[in-house]
Amino acid sequence: MRTKRMSRKTGKNITKARAAIESRQYLLTEAVPLLQKVKFAKFDETVEVTLRLGVDPKHADQMVRGTVVLPHGLGKSKKVLVIATGEKVREAEAAGADIIGGEEMVEKIQKESWTDFDAVIATPDMMRSVGKLGKVLGPKGLMPNPKTGTVTFDIANAVKEIKAGKVEFRTDKTALVHVPVGKISFTPDKLVDNATAVITSVVRAKPAAAKGKYVKSVTVAPSMGPGVQIDVARLREAVPAEAAPGA
Repeated sequence: MRTKRMSRKTGKNITKARAAIESRQYLLTEAVPLLQKVKFAKFDETVEVTLRLGVDPKHADQMVRGTVVLPHGLGKSKKVLVIATGEKVREAEAAGADIIGGEEMVEKIQKESWTDFDAVIATPDMMRSVGKLGKVLGPKGLMPNPKTGTVTFDIANAVKEIKAGKVEFRTDKTALVHVPVGKISFTPDKLVDNATAVITSVVRAKPAAAKGKYVKSVTVAPSMGPGVQIDVARLREAVPAEAAPGA
């Protein structure tokens, strides 16, 4: 019975929140304060930007993938695992990595399906072993990849970027890109800055093979609340001119 009462209350809250959002597209600077105004969850929700792109992810040359360091971070420090040996272990320690190891870490992940971390960085010489972990790390988006800067000998910089709020983005099977941009408790300007950084990076990652309108829609939403549609045509006011969404 208690669960049903909670469900009804949550239903009323989200219905009320949706009613406060007009059936139109908003400027990013309008959308963020509106989300904060209608929030009803009792925890500090994560705010996410979702872009619908005019690409066909079935084709490798239209896959959109990249990383961006959020200007104001994500509101929490990521737990970083570094898989390396020798001098790079000391480098990882100095940079603030949370967990560091070599073959023993690979074995632990492989045998125990252990994933008590938020990001994995590996040196190139360890990838022969780390490559065996695809079935465990792949589905969780944790597999190190040179394209995202997580397979590198520059361990210090990689750790510092992730700790500073580096996030990865990539299109899913339906051509959507979902990226967290901070907590609902952030000041509006910080969320706007982070969202702008994400949108700019996704736009700059437009594949040469993509034809027609690239950014079809943009939505900003918290974990529990309704989303707000962003006016793509007017994103030019927030996104740098050289990266503004085109036709």
